[in-house]
Amino acid sequence: MDFEHGISAIDTGFHRPRFDASHLIVERDRAAFIDVGTNYSIPALLAELDAKGIARDAVDYVIVTHVHLDHAGGAGEIMRQLPNARLAVHPRGAPHMINPARLVASASSVYGAEEVQRTYGELVPVPVERLIEIRDETLINFAGRTLRCIDTPGHARHHFCVWDARSRSFFPGDTFGLSYREFDSENGAFILPTTTPVQFDPVALKGSIARMLLFKPEAMYLTHYSRVVDVERLGRDLFEQIDAMVVIAESMYGVAERHERIKDELADLYLGRAEAHGCMMSRGHMRELLSSDIELNAQGLEIWLDHGRR
Repeated sequence: MDFEHGISAIDTGFHRPRFDASHLIVERDRAAFIDVGTNYSIPALLAELDAKGIARDAVDYVIVTHVHLDHAGGAGEIMRQLPNARLAVHPRGAPHMINPARLVASASSVYGAEEVQRTYGELVPVPVERLIEIRDETLINFAGRTLRCIDTPGHARHHFCVWDARSRSFFPGDTFGLSYREFDSENGAFILPTTTPVQFDPVALKGSIARMLLFKPEAMYLTHYSRVVDVERLGRDLFEQIDAMVVIAESMYGVAERHERIKDELADLYLGRAEAHGCMMSRGHMRELLSSDIELNAQGLEIWLDHGRR
């Protein structure tokens, strides 16, 4: 899907349609990808280049907002296909791009080793000389178009977001939550936070969202799933839900069958808000679409509850 200012969303094919996007920016016949999906996503990204008549050696950057595998799992493979590209990554994530072994082990602890292999494939290391470490306020000069990167912990400590002044938009990875198009209503987009294990920090996450809102963005290009507007409202929705999720988690400290109870409470929170937003799907269908997010958010909240609270 093509938007203004040379921005396109590419469905990576991860899990289901319109679940996981890579964004391509084209400027003066040069190109940059922001987040790339998994190894199995790479044919779709290369096909988009071909469809736009962009040579592979005209891609200057592959930018990964953080190194979770649905965003960066295919980084090594696509770098093999793009001879002039440099990989932009957070300093905390860079070692995992150079040597993915620990990244695979971490994902395997969440999903299981067989599922990681089936879903993401064999991760390819990125040569260290092709990496750029992105620190707070790093400016990327992309064909004369400045991309400003800001450190945004809360979802992960190895997360940054990309401000594009040309479009007055952020590419926020997972920091600004998830918004699936199936939940759109006459009231606009529906959004929810993501507390995926293992580094959820509610105070930091709210701070990162607040910092992005100071830019007065006109749009957010989410990885899950692409362009949303009415950003101030969505920011308020995220703040409310983060607070509610923390209350749910803290109410379950020491409770038997905690995981399933947190999942049920999260489902009630999200589905109730979706209905209030005007979503007309059945609760069963909504819960099915959100099942993986509910599971991962519950895991992330439990890890925060046991190890991350201050």
